[in-house]
Amino acid sequence: LAEMKSLNREVKFKVNNNKGRAAAPTANSNMDSSDIPEYEYFVAPGPRGYPPLTVDMKHHHEDTNRTSHKTHLYNLDSLVVRRGQEFEVNIKFNRPYKPDEDKFAVEFVIGSSPEYSKGTYMPVFAVKERQTAWAGRITETSENTVTMAVTPDPGCIVGKYHMYVAIVTPYGIRRTKREKSRDLYILFNPWAADDDVFLNDESERQECVMNEMGIIYHGSYDDIAERTWNFGQFNVGILDACLYILDRSQMPITSRGDVVKVVRQASAMLNSRDDDGVLVGNWSGDYTYGVAPTSWTGSTDILLSYQNTRSPVCYAQCWVYAAVFNTFLRCLGIPARVVTNYFSAHDNNGNLKTDIILDETGRIDRGRTKDSIWNYHCWNECYMARKDLPAGFGGWQVVDSTPQETSDGMYRCGPASVNAIKHGQMCYPYDAPFVFAEVNSDVVFYMRGKEGTMEPVKVNRSHVGRAVYTKTPGELTRKDITDQYKFPEDSTEERTVLEKAVAFGCTREESDPLPADVDLILPSVELAVGQDLELSVEFVNRSEQRRTVEAYVSGSVVYYTGVTSAEFLFTTPRVTLEPGQSEYNQVAQLCKGLVLIMDQANLNFIVTGKVKETGQIVTAMKVVTLRKPELIVSGEPRVHEEMTATVQFTNPFSFNLKGVYVRMEGPGVMLPSFRYYSLLAPNTPLVWTEKFYPQRAGTTRIIASLDCPALRQIYGEKSITIKP
Repeated sequence: LAEMKSLNREVKFKVNNNKGRAAAPTANSNMDSSDIPEYEYFVAPGPRGYPPLTVDMKHHHEDTNRTSHKTHLYNLDSLVVRRGQEFEVNIKFNRPYKPDEDKFAVEFVIGSSPEYSKGTYMPVFAVKERQTAWAGRITETSENTVTMAVTPDPGCIVGKYHMYVAIVTPYGIRRTKREKSRDLYILFNPWAADDDVFLNDESERQECVMNEMGIIYHGSYDDIAERTWNFGQFNVGILDACLYILDRSQMPITSRGDVVKVVRQASAMLNSRDDDGVLVGNWSGDYTYGVAPTSWTGSTDILLSYQNTRSPVCYAQCWVYAAVFNTFLRCLGIPARVVTNYFSAHDNNGNLKTDIILDETGRIDRGRTKDSIWNYHCWNECYMARKDLPAGFGGWQVVDSTPQETSDGMYRCGPASVNAIKHGQMCYPYDAPFVFAEVNSDVVFYMRGKEGTMEPVKVNRSHVGRAVYTKTPGELTRKDITDQYKFPEDSTEERTVLEKAVAFGCTREESDPLPADVDLILPSVELAVGQDLELSVEFVNRSEQRRTVEAYVSGSVVYYTGVTSAEFLFTTPRVTLEPGQSEYNQVAQLCKGLVLIMDQANLNFIVTGKVKETGQIVTAMKVVTLRKPELIVSGEPRVHEEMTATVQFTNPFSFNLKGVYVRMEGPGVMLPSFRYYSLLAPNTPLVWTEKFYPQRAGTTRIIASLDCPALRQIYGEKSITIKP
């Protein structure tokens, strides 16, 4: 045993040792640094001491660097600029600068092993004869002060740099000591034409980079709901938290200028499945050891908690993953938006079919039905050039951090070209087949015989990917972008795309069973939590003969992922219809107490049946999303003065609400805060007033949420204008 322990220690030592494999460890942390030498002597050592100069980084909010680089909203003391665009620093020497005699360079260093060849050490010179990838020029001299303009390479590494000033003396090179005041952050630049994230649309840039507030769409296709989210990408500590995510992933510093690599790495790191990433997913309904996904109102608390505790944050579901990922992308300067796909397929078999298995009587076999259709699924799109793909496949790319399936051994997805998905180009990286299936799968009903044979009896080719929405730039409305993912149903282009996808190895159901001559229709239902529900199915005989339908009606409490939590209804009506006859059959009459047993208030009704005379299968599906009580938010804005915001809610039920959390925050004006109430009695009002000082002028919103085990997804908001 002792020998085995000794061997294990030896193996571990060998694995972690870089000797013989690399001259130095790979630089993979932006927080680690290695100061470059203070002196580099040409001859015998001469006078010591730091050069007698001071440097003004011109990083204040009113300075031109901040305003011209669109970084004035970052709540940081350090300078924040964007690559590929000129910025200025003032250098004050102890005497007037003499261009013909004095030689100096401004040096930028990132990571623990700075090297010029790797782009982690970049000297910038003022003279044309000694230009590097980072251009430099003197724009102004005034007595002892020199204004130096620096233009970082549009493909340079993104992160936190340290700046030095090096002066050539008769004895050698003397450098300034490292000071925190001379640190600066360099971000991606969607305003620079040579940057891979260049987006040539100012309204899209303002929305997808600068806007701190977003709208996330959820609910169901025919009953779309929305919630406001505070991305908070400019809040205190958020930029450092985003860089920490890349450090935690051990992503090499030298790869952090490549936007494709950055977003792919971050897609894995936003979930904790295999790398202790930011968020722990939980769809169980039990959130005892963390915060319910429905309770979050913004990304700030999540990202700061991850950085401060060095541990994954509990809990998230798809829209939380997408919202926090959106904060990460916008914070680093990558144009990004949250997208919602209604009726999103999660295919277990890697094909273009969502399989629903029926037994010989037409009843759903839940034990063998493994695929699921999410009522909705949120992911992100980010804008970038794809130099690794043929021309035409840049632009918006799908990235998804919700852990669904592995990609190259890790739970991540993308970037996948939206244009490639639309045109069925499944061969281009990354994960295009998975996203293609999410919006293009067919719903195939199979009848399973006693011998285990599977016969397709009905194919619905239009149910999945019914609509794809995102927020309209500059407005509070939704934008339908379905046509960016797929061609119109039954069009020639759509058939060509599906044929191409099959050629790339995607399998789909080629058979097309004849439709039944009996229709089932489930009506749209609007229902509030606490109301009674009556539901009827309409049977319509379109034939010229009598038809008898033996139906199975199932009502289930489902998560928004389509996974069944509990079945509360099962009936087997038998309906006889004369030719052309239509008949309503009441199948559900539910009391108000039932609707409180669910996590996110979704009722899923599925009707299947068999026509006795023809043996044909008939089906209908309907998701009912329950309306929630309202949360009232009020506030009176004051210019540069104390402001109050009030949240009000009254328990409308005849029972106690226990373990109630209320959260409130406002982009740019109010940091996240919360209150806990152990019990809220029936018909009892809850009033919480919070005081704060607005940080800046402009129009924004105060966002609030109320969450407890018996009642989820209660939101409220108020639009306010803070005058300068």
